[in-house]
Amino acid sequence: MDWKELSSSAQLAELHKKSFERPLVIFKHSTRCSISSMAKSRLERSNSPEEIDFYYLDLIRYRPLSDQIAKDFDVWHESPQILIIENGACIYDESHTGINMAEILTSISR
Repeated sequence: MDWKELSSSAQLAELHKKSFERPLVIFKHSTRCSISSMAKSRLERSNSPEEIDFYYLDLIRYRPLSDQIAKDFDVWHESPQILIIENGACIYDESHTGINMAEILTSISR
């Protein structure tokens, strides 16, 4: 898994633009939560396709950015949470034990 760290509003704006070129995944991770650690580990053990960029947000460290993501993409804040962003919109979100690579891949339009 090649995580790209998400840590600023400027990056989020760039990510929004980039989503018109290719699908993006944002993983909102709570470093204080064992369920979040389990979900992250499960993703890291899966094969991740090269045509999808995976972004990692430490929501404890960057809580205002996590709140901005919830607002910008019209989703409830959850932790852990996975969002698929395509064409500027969140097309899929899942949380907790529902996070898995098979569902991510099924949800991405090709």
